[in-house]
Amino acid sequence: MPSNLNKQHRQSIRYSIYGLIAAVYALLAVLAFYQWMIAAAAAIIMGALFYIILKMEYKTRQQTEEYISTLSYRLKKVGEEALLEMPIGIMLINDDYFIEWTNPFMSSCFNEDTLVGRSLYDVADSLVPLIKQEVESETITLVDRKFRVIHKREERLLYFFDVTEQVEIEKLYEDERTVISIIFLDNYDDLTQGMDDHRRSNINSLVTSLLNKWSQDNGIFLKRISTDRFIAVYNEHILHHLEKSKFSILDEVREMTAKQNVPLTLSIGVGSGVSSLPELGTLAQSSLDLALGRGGDQVAIKLTNGKVKFYGGKTNPIEKRTRVRARVISHALRDIVVDSDKVIVMGHKFPDLDAIGSSIGILKIAEMNQRDAFIVINFNELDTGVQRLIEETKQTPDLFERFISPEEAYEMITDETLLVVVDTHKPSMLIDEKLLNRFDKVVVIDHHRRGDEFIAKSLLVYMEPYASSTSELVTELLEYQPKRGKIEMLEATALLAGIIVDTKSFTLRTGARTFDAASYLRAHGADTVLVQKFLKENVDTYIKRAKLIESVSFYREGIAIAKGSPDQMNNQVLIAQAADTLLTMDGVIASFVISRRDEDTIGISARSLGDVNVQIIMEALDGGGHLTNAATQIADATIDDAEARLIQAIDEYLEGGQKE
Repeated sequence: MPSNLNKQHRQSIRYSIYGLIAAVYALLAVLAFYQWMIAAAAAIIMGALFYIILKMEYKTRQQTEEYISTLSYRLKKVGEEALLEMPIGIMLINDDYFIEWTNPFMSSCFNEDTLVGRSLYDVADSLVPLIKQEVESETITLVDRKFRVIHKREERLLYFFDVTEQVEIEKLYEDERTVISIIFLDNYDDLTQGMDDHRRSNINSLVTSLLNKWSQDNGIFLKRISTDRFIAVYNEHILHHLEKSKFSILDEVREMTAKQNVPLTLSIGVGSGVSSLPELGTLAQSSLDLALGRGGDQVAIKLTNGKVKFYGGKTNPIEKRTRVRARVISHALRDIVVDSDKVIVMGHKFPDLDAIGSSIGILKIAEMNQRDAFIVINFNELDTGVQRLIEETKQTPDLFERFISPEEAYEMITDETLLVVVDTHKPSMLIDEKLLNRFDKVVVIDHHRRGDEFIAKSLLVYMEPYASSTSELVTELLEYQPKRGKIEMLEATALLAGIIVDTKSFTLRTGARTFDAASYLRAHGADTVLVQKFLKENVDTYIKRAKLIESVSFYREGIAIAKGSPDQMNNQVLIAQAADTLLTMDGVIASFVISRRDEDTIGISARSLGDVNVQIIMEALDGGGHLTNAATQIADATIDDAEARLIQAIDEYLEGGQKE
């Protein structure tokens, strides 16, 4: 195309010259009519001049054509050399993934004379998925080097760019990025409060020496910033090494201090993945809060994609909450309730007696502060115990009319309405997640270990993984509310039922404060006989549970796994009861029950006596809970698929890979 344009341009110039000659000779013809001698001389001069011009134009044309010819040859030669000599791999393949042609560079990469005629499955099978998926560009590893492969689908052509050095530089950059960790001694103040100076000094020296040795062995800068807090600075490469060791410093500190009869544990919050130091510090503190919210004795690492990794968390959380904290939270809740026009209470899907009992407790707190309150429930998602409690409330119309559907809640919400979420902190677990987004004022009260999914816009968060139940927490809050009206018998009974259900009749996760709360409720008329009425089960339920237990098999030592029939659907309560029953059997340290909940969902309930952290195992399957009590739901899977995933999660846990 450029040569055609040049030719047209030259013809245009030539025609202009011819036109000019014609015009000049026309003028000379007119001049000859008056002065023929002058005209003749001018014609001779102009003829000579035009001859010279045409001669020069001809010479210039020849030079131009010669230059273009030379340039075309050079370009062709450069193209051939680029194709054959440049360090870029080129490969042509056919529809059957056989190599039709490669340039010499591609063959040299494989230390072969020629690759023509060979199959990609033999030479580089990692290329086949790239071609089948019609990926345009991807970085892969071939013969120990990194190549960025560009796939031209229509031409069945592959380009290979060696990016080994670039990838190594990127990895070096990532490995050298700064990481900030905040290390917290979980229960240092409580443990050392009654110690004499000598023993406190010994504990300090022990912990400090362990941490200093750990930091020196791993190339970490460590600085103590308070009596119970350290800050550590290192890089991503060291962080990867620490992850491989599963942050063994947690076990070292726990074991060494236990020998001194001081059960001291560490919690570590890690900030990584960003270059801004202030942001790293914020991430580290946020991760530490998350680790402490889950009970401590663990490491939390927030990733840039929003996910969180957890390491540790093998021990039962040590009770750290105090009466002072309960009083402060109670007063703060009272102020928020007073500043609201009404209170809406909502728990998790398929609420149990703890969720309903604590909701009734919040209802009473609102009443004591002269505010209307309502409990959101789905009447189609109630288990037998909750249904019996709801039936009992019908005898107290003032209480029964406080139970409303999500649709009714939508109609009464204003800008000043308060939402209190009980017995969960995960938006996806709420009875109506969309309802949450309608509130500007939210309070969260829960006793589960905190996960990475969390209700972010909360005015007040009262999360105590050391409590037996949310009903226990709400009962303590009730004690510090204004004494306007007494707690009714049914209200106290509902709260006591919540405690009894979550503690399995005061056998699991039960502390001194649990009995204090139960004593308080009993003193206000809680009926233990009525609680047993709520907890009664029918014969059909007992038989279904027995069939689940009958399928039990043992995986590794002390781990019992029971599976329901693929065509039998059971509710979550029955699955949980089966897991509880298995745990009472001789030789069982952890139990897992797998059953179909509906056509699309498989439920797994997990229980342990504390030797196995079932929470971490369930978190690996997108579930959660406590160290001894956890569960999950798996969508679009079979019973066998769920069992395979459960076994994989158990193996990863037992091998030390506690991650989320």
